[in-house]
Amino acid sequence: MFPKLRLLGLFLVFSLAAFAQRPMSVAEVVTFIKSQIKSSGDDRTTADYLRKVKLTQHLDDRTVEELQGQGAGPLTVSALKKLAADSASLPAPPPLAAAPPPPPLPKPPSAAEQQEILGEMREYALSYTKNLPNYVCIQTTHRRQQSNSTRPGYGGVFADVIQEQLTFYDKKETYKVLSQNGQSVANKTHDQLGGIRSSGEFGTMLNQIFDPDSGADFGWERWATLRGRRMYVFSYHIGKDHGYSMLDEDSRREYTSAYQGEIYFDRDLKAIMVVKLDTVNIPPDFPIKDVQIRLDYDLIKVGDQAYILPYHYQLDSKADRADGSNEADFKLYQKYGAESSITFGDTAPVDPNTLKDEPDKK
Repeated sequence: MFPKLRLLGLFLVFSLAAFAQRPMSVAEVVTFIKSQIKSSGDDRTTADYLRKVKLTQHLDDRTVEELQGQGAGPLTVSALKKLAADSASLPAPPPLAAAPPPPPLPKPPSAAEQQEILGEMREYALSYTKNLPNYVCIQTTHRRQQSNSTRPGYGGVFADVIQEQLTFYDKKETYKVLSQNGQSVANKTHDQLGGIRSSGEFGTMLNQIFDPDSGADFGWERWATLRGRRMYVFSYHIGKDHGYSMLDEDSRREYTSAYQGEIYFDRDLKAIMVVKLDTVNIPPDFPIKDVQIRLDYDLIKVGDQAYILPYHYQLDSKADRADGSNEADFKLYQKYGAESSITFGDTAPVDPNTLKDEPDKK
């Protein structure tokens, strides 16, 4: 075993020595030094290797300084400086090819086009639930609460996983709790789960934002690419009179907050794919300080037809007593019917990369 390893080491040394006899370009030397830095190569061995190199181009001081800054050892830097001096009379290496510029973003839609897009968004939002079939799915919610209390016995973190069968029938949602932390649950309703709860993700948010009576102010924000599709992104703001209602169960206090956010509208599908909501101007004395919501839709097949349906929901809240987060995934969609009942499903969260804006590509 050991003789074999020793012979292998000698073979590598002899190979490097033979390679060093041939002339090298500056680019080849730089590549070699970077590979030695990355692999934590021995400083003395690297310097000995450089002393046998014959350059075909001038190695300038700036390149030596850059390699030193990247981690080249003192003996290696000394050998590089000698190479730079010995190659002073040689021609400079060709300039490195410049990286291609990033592709230009599309121009924002004109004012007239923005109004046309907003009209399409409003029509889509207000008729969204009318175009959906009756169906059931599994909603898996990962809940987490971090207590802000310093009282003994009141601190710590609470976390659980809830699975519910969500039925959408006759344009209404109903919930049936199936399990909590992997244990079957019987005779417990959605409202009896305690903690942070939410409902109405399928169409209520869209309807409230685009209802003409809400007085929402919309404005162009930017282009985005999400799950490989090009999106128009508009911002919006809704005043307190038509705001987001909150109930603090401990104090039994209620408050309706103004809110703002963003809407992602698929340019080609003509469908809303993301709704973001963030409460604003909550009074300092109200126990709940902030609520942020993001609802993602996606093209999902139910039976033989695809529909735009909820894909992922996230609610983050800050309050005097605790900060919390709910992340819900919607899976196992089926048509509603006599034999459409489904029980337990996959509890793994969706890939977080599918929820991020993607960089623009050519």
